[in-house]
Amino acid sequence: MLKAQRKAYVPFRHAPFLLRPNAVTPSSPLDPIKLLKLSADTKNLKVGKTIHAHLIVTYQAIENNIIEVNSLINFYAKVNQVSIAHNLFDRMPERNVVSWSALMTGYLLNGFSLKVIRLLKDMVSEANVSPNEYIFAIAISSCRDRGRVDEGRQCHGLLLKTGFSFHNYVRNALVSMYSKCSIVQDAMGVWNEVPVNDIVAYNSILSRLVENGYLREGLEVLGSMVSESVKWDKVTFVNAFSLCASLKDLRLGLHVHGKMLTSDVECDAYVSSAIINMYGKCGKSLMARGVFDGLQSRNVVLWTAVMASYFQNGCFEEALNLFSKMEQEKVKSNEFTYAVLLNACAGLSARRNGSLLHGHGEKSGFKHHVMVGNALINMYAKSGDIEAAKKVFSDMMHRDIITWNAMICGLSHHGLGKKALLVFQDMLAAEEHPNYVTFTGVLSACGHLGLVQEGFYYLHHLMKQFGVQPGLEHYTCIVSLLSKAGQLNEARNFMRTAPVKWDVVAWRTLLNACHVHQNYGLGRWVAEFVLEMDPNDVGTYTLLSNIYAKEKRWDGVVKVRKLMRDKNIKKEPGVSWIEIGNVTHIFTSEDNKHPDYGQTYQKVKELLAMIKPLGYTPDIGAVLHDVEDEQKEYYLSYHSEKLAIAYGLLKLPSEASILVIKNLRICDDCHSAVRLISKVTNRVIVVRDANRFHHFRDGRCSCLDYW
Repeated sequence: MLKAQRKAYVPFRHAPFLLRPNAVTPSSPLDPIKLLKLSADTKNLKVGKTIHAHLIVTYQAIENNIIEVNSLINFYAKVNQVSIAHNLFDRMPERNVVSWSALMTGYLLNGFSLKVIRLLKDMVSEANVSPNEYIFAIAISSCRDRGRVDEGRQCHGLLLKTGFSFHNYVRNALVSMYSKCSIVQDAMGVWNEVPVNDIVAYNSILSRLVENGYLREGLEVLGSMVSESVKWDKVTFVNAFSLCASLKDLRLGLHVHGKMLTSDVECDAYVSSAIINMYGKCGKSLMARGVFDGLQSRNVVLWTAVMASYFQNGCFEEALNLFSKMEQEKVKSNEFTYAVLLNACAGLSARRNGSLLHGHGEKSGFKHHVMVGNALINMYAKSGDIEAAKKVFSDMMHRDIITWNAMICGLSHHGLGKKALLVFQDMLAAEEHPNYVTFTGVLSACGHLGLVQEGFYYLHHLMKQFGVQPGLEHYTCIVSLLSKAGQLNEARNFMRTAPVKWDVVAWRTLLNACHVHQNYGLGRWVAEFVLEMDPNDVGTYTLLSNIYAKEKRWDGVVKVRKLMRDKNIKKEPGVSWIEIGNVTHIFTSEDNKHPDYGQTYQKVKELLAMIKPLGYTPDIGAVLHDVEDEQKEYYLSYHSEKLAIAYGLLKLPSEASILVIKNLRICDDCHSAVRLISKVTNRVIVVRDANRFHHFRDGRCSCLDYW
């Protein structure tokens, strides 16, 4: 390889001296045409300009030499100087199809797809030059990149008249264009027009179908390859593994893996990462790790693939543990690695680990990578630091749809509905096209604010305007919105008429609203309906018990408990944790195992004594025990979140905010208590429960006491 590099650069080093009029023959290795091609391939602008100057000196009227000018156009186009290439093109007294092809390729490579389409129109209408298969392939590729289906169809019609539709270049470009533009019927129509298909054509259509989500059609193409005994190559196997991953079809994936092992295809990093990804997407992270461990050489792509397989299956700690092992093997991370690791931190709400990765990524030069920025927003938002998420968002030089969605959904999840809607307005002003996820965040924000009219406007008008089909998540947000506004009967009627199959989550949303708004009759009806759908839904049993307890119907509580015992359903114990320094402290209700439990209990007593003058009275109606009120008050006093908050107040600096994570929904009593604790201690307290984030500040909560 070193010898090849030295040979390549010898002509460059001596080019200014060797390019003399009588020193070069057409077959010479120092032929200017060959040197221009070499300069274009290596993107060496300086040497290419030197050769250009030599040609001007040698041939006074260079524009009359069509071969040399075509080579110059090709060179300038490939070194990102397409305007110079176009100037040379304009000065040509005569052009051939190569001239047009070189300039159109330059515009395509430099992202000016519309220029390619205009050049094709000029070529056909004015220049009287007949396009060949390469010209058509370039033009169709430009239509694909810009999503210009109408122009693509015109090109298709023109090439049908000229007879070029049977060329592989053209057909593959058409399939790619129609697939990218989500017109799968036309893509398959082009595919089926020609009975003979080579491996390149098969790979082209298969990759495009998988990439754009046409999995059934992808299976059809894969089946054709098997039935026609087409020999698979490396690209085929990668596409097949991607198809299995998208389908989450482990059985098919195992067949493809077996076929690969019995073939003569080399299992390089490209193929291995596809196998690891397939097993990860099929829920088999240990099998993915087995493939990874069996590799002799492992690059960053493979490390990232196995980390992603752990992350996709909820094994966040395992993903993070691999990072240190990767560093020990001196493998440098890339932007995909940081994105996976930061999202794993988000899954654990591990803000400290995420902050360390943030600093590590900036030092490694990934500060302005959109993918890393998106993962940082997600990590900080899910770890309770929405201000840090906002700062990352505002500092990003470039944003994509995922950036906007992460910020809108993050703000909404934190109960900051007004700010979420303002970001949405900024998104529209930036001409970013909202999608399914965007409107989930927007409707959720409307739900937090109780904006019923606005929510229905977004659902019925704005989503239709942007071509987004409402789904279960959007309709569930509307149920939540009506419930927040206290319109429970309207919410029930909406659920009866909406064109969607409701799941347990949606009905439990209405059930929770019945609990909050004390509509216990409707609540019992909804709970019974949910338990018919899912007899093992522990959340519904818990809410139904709460309703009976609020009504002091202890017979109902006993009945629910008996049902749970009969079905062997156990309520998950309440657990809260707080991160202080490098240590995560875990608390359970009435915890006496923590090393500082005595000090923590004493702090809880002090806090409850401090808030009683502000009107705090224990909400003993929420205790699911038919015991004396004094005993109920004791149960309430030492819930896990109260213990974690008390410990944070003991150990954290006075100016630091307190972040507590809880595995269950925060109870009414703890919510009331923490609101007042934030006031008497003048502290910001953030509690992330199973539903949402609660930001307590100066005696108020971001949820406005509805969750």
